[in-house]
Amino acid sequence: MQAPRPQPVLYVIACGARPAGQVPDFVSFAQAEGWDVCVIVTPDGAKFTDGGLLARLTGHPVRVQYKNPDEPDVLPSPDAIVVAPATFNMVNKLAAGISDTLAAGLVNEAIALGLPVIAVPWATGLARHPAFPRSIAWLRECGVTVILGTGSFPWVELRARLPGLRSSIAQGGASDLPGA
Repeated sequence: MQAPRPQPVLYVIACGARPAGQVPDFVSFAQAEGWDVCVIVTPDGAKFTDGGLLARLTGHPVRVQYKNPDEPDVLPSPDAIVVAPATFNMVNKLAAGISDTLAAGLVNEAIALGLPVIAVPWATGLARHPAFPRSIAWLRECGVTVILGTGSFPWVELRARLPGLRSSIAQGGASDLPGA
């Protein structure tokens, strides 16, 4: 039996959209709530974030790419995942089970294992595309909590969900998902 970790591990996955620039504020908030936070960004998410700042804040490297098979995991295994912002592309990839980036692969593995996942889309005008509501509905059916904003990015609502997310993993212990 594994000894419990002192803090649950939250992976924050940021896609390439303007709200990704606010991820450091969310990371600091999550840390104050007792999470050990690791940040993973999509290749385009790296354009909207400061990897050096995020690494200093979290004490973990910011991951973008899959590692080589012989390399050890550098991040602890996640207990929960937040995808914020989740782009139109990411939402549709996840609904289709496409794992062509480290970020998408980690989320798809978490969904398959039943880990708590919160996705916060930032699709602006693309939210009207017919695929988007179908993808949102499918992700919800798969157990993903989806927070849709109306106008501005819903950081406040996401922050309000963290205590419930932590409560949902309190009994479960560490995940079977390997670290990144």
